[in-house]
Amino acid sequence: MTRYVKILFLFGFFSIISFHGFSQWSVSYYSSSLSKVGVGYEFSERFHSELRLYSNTTFENITPEFVLGYNVVNEDKHKIYLGLGGNVNYFNGLVLPFGVRFTPVESLNRFSLHIEVQPTFYFERDVIIQSAWGIRYRFGK
Repeated sequence: MTRYVKILFLFGFFSIISFHGFSQWSVSYYSSSLSKVGVGYEFSERFHSELRLYSNTTFENITPEFVLGYNVVNEDKHKIYLGLGGNVNYFNGLVLPFGVRFTPVESLNRFSLHIEVQPTFYFERDVIIQSAWGIRYRFGK
């Protein structure tokens, strides 16, 4: 399967599951040596998905990463989550993100900050551990 077919498959899969009617969209930014931008979708109070794209790459090396997450702790002001996903193209592998999202200002509850640690098991390389911090904005309800 060519890398473009893989990218289209991931985008299509994400698009299909995103049209479920009772959830919310979000956008995220992850700052690290491998910065990422993401578009997320919350299925319920506990489950969410996110399509992330590695930034700072050339067009040929755009690497999508798809993650399904589960909120282990789901409080109003903070959430602790675990995830499982994968990425394709420049990097090809399995990702296991673990993170915390917290809302520091109650009146701006659509904005949250996040910290994430992500072991990444590359098929062609060694395992690396990525860490990132960032910001997230949630649309909808």
